[in-house]
Amino acid sequence: MAGLVVLVAAVALYLDFSLGRVPAFTDYADRTAPAQGTNWLLVGSDSRDGLSPQQEQDLVTGGTADAAGSRTDTVMLLHIPAGAGAPTLVSLPRDSLVPIEGHGPNKLNAAYAYGGPTLLSRTVEEVTGLRIDHYLEIGLGGFAGVVDAVGGVRMCLPQAIHDPKIDLTLAAGCQQLTGAQALGFVRTRALARGDLERAEHQREFLTSLVRKATSREVLFNPVRSVPMTWRLADAVTVADGDHLDDLGRLGYQASTAGEGLITATVPTNGGMDMPGVGAVLFWDKEKSAELFTALGQDRPVPREALAGAR
Repeated sequence: MAGLVVLVAAVALYLDFSLGRVPAFTDYADRTAPAQGTNWLLVGSDSRDGLSPQQEQDLVTGGTADAAGSRTDTVMLLHIPAGAGAPTLVSLPRDSLVPIEGHGPNKLNAAYAYGGPTLLSRTVEEVTGLRIDHYLEIGLGGFAGVVDAVGGVRMCLPQAIHDPKIDLTLAAGCQQLTGAQALGFVRTRALARGDLERAEHQREFLTSLVRKATSREVLFNPVRSVPMTWRLADAVTVADGDHLDDLGRLGYQASTAGEGLITATVPTNGGMDMPGVGAVLFWDKEKSAELFTALGQDRPVPREALAGAR
């Protein structure tokens, strides 16, 4: 028994050591103080790091030359209340027009391109008024690998999706998505409502992936759970103060929330084609302030402040 305990501890230490780490946070003047509850910044980057040319072709990512500097494909804020309330997962559309320190107004995903996780987290803190406690990022290949490791994820699509730019064709109805298909599903912009609908896809898939990864089908099946654990440790990047136990708590809290998890997109109020920047979205100042004030005070968000809530 003692040997088993030592082995488990050694594996846990190795997995914790395997996590990629970045200096995601920095102190700056007038930074928001920590508050009740826990805030995670969840980021999906378009980084091709670690992908072979064959993998880039299989996942239809384009090469590193096509990426023109890494940006964020997905930005979400997860608030986990200190008490027994339901967690809230809020999509922050990548095309949101926000002020970026040292660079002026630009799309939210440009903050990552300009200054990596540190500038992105600062930008999110400044536009939401919330203190970010933890950071988690996953790249293209890592995302697809985790999906394949759990045996794919079942999604029910209300309508077919066809995006020749990323070689994606999905029929309407329920189906099991592979890693490559899932990557296309969360990345496609061939949607009627553009970035807003894309954000909904990302939230829907993330919640389905968490449910699958924490299901008995996966957790109690070593054929699935062991590859998933190794894939996760190799695929994710966290803040330099985060550890494996933080990820464990995140997974537990997200999975136990079940259908009670509140998901929404930050309220928006139109947009425009901004010279030198491209198509941008404007946040609804009143409703977004109401949303983030409620989260900052660790209280339920008024329904009218939630856009596309589910």
